[in-house]
Amino acid sequence: MKIGFIGLGRMGHHVAANLMKAGHSVTVWNRSQAPVQALVAQGAAAAKTPDDALQGDAVFSMLSNDAVMRDVGLAGPLLAKAAKGLIHVNLATISVDFAKELSTAHNKAGMSYISAPVFGRPEMAEAAQLVLVAGGDAAALKVMQPVFDKIGARTVPLDAPEKANLFKIAGNFMIAAELESTGEAFALLRKGGVDPSLFHDVLGGRLFTGAVFKNYGLMILNRAYEPAGFALSLGLKDVNLARAAAQGLGVTMPTAELLKIHYDEAVSWGWQDKDWAAIGEVPAKKAGV
Repeated sequence: MKIGFIGLGRMGHHVAANLMKAGHSVTVWNRSQAPVQALVAQGAAAAKTPDDALQGDAVFSMLSNDAVMRDVGLAGPLLAKAAKGLIHVNLATISVDFAKELSTAHNKAGMSYISAPVFGRPEMAEAAQLVLVAGGDAAALKVMQPVFDKIGARTVPLDAPEKANLFKIAGNFMIAAELESTGEAFALLRKGGVDPSLFHDVLGGRLFTGAVFKNYGLMILNRAYEPAGFALSLGLKDVNLARAAAQGLGVTMPTAELLKIHYDEAVSWGWQDKDWAAIGEVPAKKAGV
């Protein structure tokens, strides 16, 4: 399959590389050129402009937020230049409202649109172990499923793009909430003279056996927030997406409001480029431990 790829950040460049390893012809575009040249050295073609990446069978995009996607033109102007019948797979976490807007714009342009935000960090992207939550037309999902199988370990199909983004937003909210609660617990223990590493070992072995507490818990325990696999600024973006979705659906999310306060504080301290696990450091800083 001839595939374009727009957005070669911490995750995108691994996904694009795996598409190449699977034998697809990949054309890549990114605002900065270093990631492009790294993939060209592995056999990718370089797109001079974003529309050059929309000339095959499918295009993947993985840009940081709604505004960047709009600026690149994926909400309208760029679509007029796309190849007929092109399927656009958006791997980014975007707002529910923007997912609806993109779906409408693609339908008007005669294109298929799939929202397929992913769960996983860069090392999981590199190992093709991502979980994709893919919402869109059933026929388009069927065409793309063999491709998804080469970049992820599981695909969760949903019948509308905005539902896939709501799913991902809810998932990221839960991760952020666990990071916050883990940080609060560790700060309480440190303040009381109890070794949080023992606490992490005991609870990680019995009660909180999932990857979030085990892996992110170690990051908070060791205060290891750099280099970032997922930047704290992106965590703030996702918390705000959850708040916006809740407001739109008439749902109260008081934990999201607390997270917003703490993320804003972390950014004011210059932590925006640290890993989003650093949200667990906010309670410790405020407790003076």
